[in-house]
Amino acid sequence: MKAIQVEKPGQLNIVEINKPVLEDAHDVLVKVKNVGICGSDVHIYHGSNPFTVYPRIIGHEVSGVVEEVGEAVTTLEIGDLVALEPILYCGECYACRKGQPNVCESLEVFGVHRDGGMSEWLKTQEKNWHKVSSRISEEAAALIEPLTIGAQATFRGEVKEGETVFIIGAGPTGIACLLLAKERGAKVFISDFNQTRLDYAASIGADVIIQPQDVDVAKEIDRLTDGELANVVIDAVGLPQTFQQAVELASIAGTVVTLGFNEEPSSIPSLLLTKKELKVVGSRLQTHQFEGVIEKVNEGKLDPDKIISHRYPMKQIKDAFELLENNPGEVRKIVLTF
Repeated sequence: MKAIQVEKPGQLNIVEINKPVLEDAHDVLVKVKNVGICGSDVHIYHGSNPFTVYPRIIGHEVSGVVEEVGEAVTTLEIGDLVALEPILYCGECYACRKGQPNVCESLEVFGVHRDGGMSEWLKTQEKNWHKVSSRISEEAAALIEPLTIGAQATFRGEVKEGETVFIIGAGPTGIACLLLAKERGAKVFISDFNQTRLDYAASIGADVIIQPQDVDVAKEIDRLTDGELANVVIDAVGLPQTFQQAVELASIAGTVVTLGFNEEPSSIPSLLLTKKELKVVGSRLQTHQFEGVIEKVNEGKLDPDKIISHRYPMKQIKDAFELLENNPGEVRKIVLTF
């Protein structure tokens, strides 16, 4: 079968590998239909993901149709449309015992720590596949996973109806956070230097878009909230300055959610945290968010198609990466068809 492999940093190829076969009674073999390209795939291509061992088949935003099931599989049948939950965890470490398997000591992510879903077939255990309604498109099913990132961020931020949420960054992650915050009933402000991304955010429900080139962001948030500031600030950029901005613009008793992996320190005085009694939380991947997101998608409360901006057949993967490299501001989410 064909698969998309990063042989080493900077070298991306379509390769021939063996089609997987069932080995365990809980295994499920899926014919891959669509895979979204994530920023982590680009990092692996550039050699900037510290967790990757090469060569690596990339891809973790995956949809497909069940082709074969092991004898112990009970929740899936041949022909089901499914979305991949791309994490594996031990179930025994402190994080797992606490209900946070997304930060398991032995965490493995498909397409990062082990080969992923940019292949014609993918086999993994039943627990990693989630059935999606046949009324949902195969493309939309592939984007359940990035929506769970937004679900996790708003869960970690404890976003409630009527609260004010400020999202820094209107890229794919920021858009996912926007959709999930609106679904929770929040009033959402979003900022970005890219006007195209801001305009799109406005078209799908952002209450206010903020262009930092045109206004002082701090003064604008102060004005929009009558001095209260934002109850929840989600930093979907992850730079030292955006993290600092998030802390500064969070309201008294507010919450800051950071999704970045930047290793540079931020200069944040403890006074800002103590005086406002802020809660600062990280948000990584997702914890048991798939079922809730799929239910909302099946009911029409969430539309994953809103994230898609470009579509390519898998054989044009290099064209897709070239677009991401040269015109990232034009891209929300690229979906590959297999």
